[in-house]
This record gives sequence, C-alpha cells and structure tokens, in this order.
Amino acid sequence: EDRFLRTGDLGRIDPDGYLWITGRAKDLIIRGGHNIDPAMIEDALLAHPDVTGVAAVGRPDVHAGEVPVAYVTLRPDAVATPETLRQWAVEHVAESAAAPKSVIVIDAIPVTAVGKPFKLPLRADAARRAITDAVTDVDGVRDVTADIEDSATVVTVRIAAGSDRAPVEAILGRYALTSRLLDEE
Repeated sequence: EDRFLRTGDLGRIDPDGYLWITGRAKDLIIRGGHNIDPAMIEDALLAHPDVTGVAAVGRPDVHAGEVPVAYVTLRPDAVATPETLRQWAVEHVAESAAAPKSVIVIDAIPVTAVGKPFKLPLRADAARRAITDAVTDVDGVRDVTADIEDSATVVTVRIAAGSDRAPVEAILGRYALTSRLLDEE
C-alpha cells in the first residue's frame, strides 16, 4: 500500500538521488534510547593504521540498556593495545555516546557463508563478558557462558550446588537479556 518494502536495511539518499545502504536496523546499538549505527564506530577504528577489521556490537548494560564495544583484528606487526584503540575511537567517533566502552582484539571477525560480518557470536561474547563482570564477586558462581539460540543470545550462569541463587537472580534481573541459572551437578 505505501509502496515501500521494509527490508531492515538502513540507508540514505544522497543529493543526486542515489540510495546508499549503510547497515542493518537490527545491528543498531540502543544506548539509553539513542540509536547508534555501528558503522560509525567501525569506520573510525578502521582508520587506525594497525586495524584490519572491526565489528561493533552492543554490550548489555544495567543503566543504558546497551553500550557499544568493538571487536578488532590487527596487522601482524601492530603495536596498538585495546586501550590505545579505545582512546583512538573516543577521539575519532563523531558522537561521544558512540565511542566504544571497550575494544577487544580477536584473531578474526566471524563471517557468514557469503563473507559478511556475523555479529551474533560477538554479541554473545559481549553479553558473557558483561554478566561475568557483574557476578565476579558473588559466592558460588562457577561459570558464565553465552550461546545463540534462534538468533538470540542466551546467557547461562552455573552456580555451585546449594549456593544462594538470590544474588545471581537479582543481578540477572537487572539486564535486558535472556538468561538461565543452573545449579552445578
């Protein structure tokens, strides 16, 4: 009826009338109601001479819902550290809210069968890291994992048998994510 096909793609039309596809709506990082296009972060970090690949995703956050984090690959002779890359991003990302809270160096950016960046494993890793940090001082926590189920991240926290579940349940309840709490057998 409205003569539009909703593909989930993000884009813009330039002054000459050309349509430029710039990303996917589902890739947006939503920080406190502010939509952040990961491409803004990725482009800034790709401008660093040591960086060969970047994928930015949202990390679950108690206060903002999500905060941006970046996964990067580096040249073999790179001297940059995660902190120097984070600082580079702070200085080069156009919006301060979009500057990544952390930069994680990995061996390779996961890709789909057709070679496009596959961010689901990175989102799962970001969620695992967030929950691991949140439960680090809770007695009885044995392990935190994150898996992808039906294109969604599910975080699993395993606790020692007989441990008090309430502190972990309270922490997990503060995050907007799917989680499981399992007793160790």
